[in-house]
Amino acid sequence: MSETESAAAPPPSPTTAAAMERKPRRLRGHKKGAVTCCVASSARPGVVASAGEDGCICWFDLRTQDVLFTIEAANKAISSICFKPGNEDFVYASAGNEIFSFDVRMGPQSKPLQTYNYNRDEINQIAVSSKGFLAAADDSGDVKIVNTIQKCLHKRLREAHTSICSSVQFIPWRPWTAITGGLDSKLSAWDFSRGRTLFSIDYGSPELQNGSSSGSAGQCFNPAFVHSIAVPEEGILGGPYKVCAVARGDGAVDVVDLEYELAPAKSKGPRAATSTMSSKRTELGDGSSNQSQVKRIHLDYTMGGHTAAVSCVIR
Repeated sequence: MSETESAAAPPPSPTTAAAMERKPRRLRGHKKGAVTCCVASSARPGVVASAGEDGCICWFDLRTQDVLFTIEAANKAISSICFKPGNEDFVYASAGNEIFSFDVRMGPQSKPLQTYNYNRDEINQIAVSSKGFLAAADDSGDVKIVNTIQKCLHKRLREAHTSICSSVQFIPWRPWTAITGGLDSKLSAWDFSRGRTLFSIDYGSPELQNGSSSGSAGQCFNPAFVHSIAVPEEGILGGPYKVCAVARGDGAVDVVDLEYELAPAKSKGPRAATSTMSSKRTELGDGSSNQSQVKRIHLDYTMGGHTAAVSCVIR
């Protein structure tokens, strides 16, 4: 652009200028090390809790710049935190192979209300259901289900995965169902009242790998590990579809129709026994797709997505 053209160009509008000058918001509160996880409150808009390598839980209100208070939760790095559904006065945190619960109304004086030590290896993620069950996925591939009301171990999902179990979530509309993902590239749903698998998808299988174009984007050395799972509270897309999102190590994000996968095999038609990848065009939410088709959306670099591993998805 010439000087004449530059001089003739209109100045940016006040809105544009403000956006250009706006800087990323930084919330400071941890003493040292990295922030390992954070969670936003649904009951208190604008409130965020974070945890880090310093073993602390920091409480922020986005209307202010300073940390509201800090809970010294553990003497080691915290790997995961979550609120208790329906009562966010209580928060759970995992550190090493232990889980602690806190009453945040006590502020910085809060001490562990309960400590659970059922996992044999380092915990990667915890989740709490509305029925009071606590799930903990660990490096051994196991998932422990704890009854926080009776304060006892409810079920051991032994060898849920053949490698590290990286993620676990409860399915809100199915109170006895949990879903797990691991570095064996598998996504599995469980009836944890019986300790049995309801379905499993192996993203590392040749069948699914051949149906995905992620490998051609320089991802051939990044296996389709399942790093994170997100399950929304309600159905999406304006219909009855209830889904979960899966963050994969090969740069793809899959959206899986849980109700379809959890349906009895006889209701799925002739293709029920297969795990073939559906086309990348969505089959969810239009109400016109054939119910015998596997309902999965595959989002990768060809649709403007990630070209490296996806580490996290949130609902």
